[in-house]
Amino acid sequence: MNIQFKKGVLELCVLSLLAERDYYGYEIVNKISEEIEMSNGTIYPLLKRLYDDGYFETYMKEPIDGPPRKYYKITPLGIEAKKKLEKEWFQFVERVNNIVKNNGRTYEKK
Repeated sequence: MNIQFKKGVLELCVLSLLAERDYYGYEIVNKISEEIEMSNGTIYPLLKRLYDDGYFETYMKEPIDGPPRKYYKITPLGIEAKKKLEKEWFQFVERVNNIVKNNGRTYEKK
């Protein structure tokens, strides 16, 4: 899959995961990697940008075994951003599907 295309949808993927529950960084990478091939280096700059945008906050939590982990918790601003991106995504997919199903012929815009 095209790397630029993937980067464009990763923001929605991260916000969608965090809307379910709090995650730590490596956990986010693993969860997304189950469906989309990507590297650790791809997600951490995105997490920093989303944090700087106020879409989530972080906190430290000590597991039973191992070092403390930084968890990400979505904020109300992040929920709103997720809803907006989700709407844009589904509109985009619908329009692409219309083109693909019509073999590139023009179609009536809804």
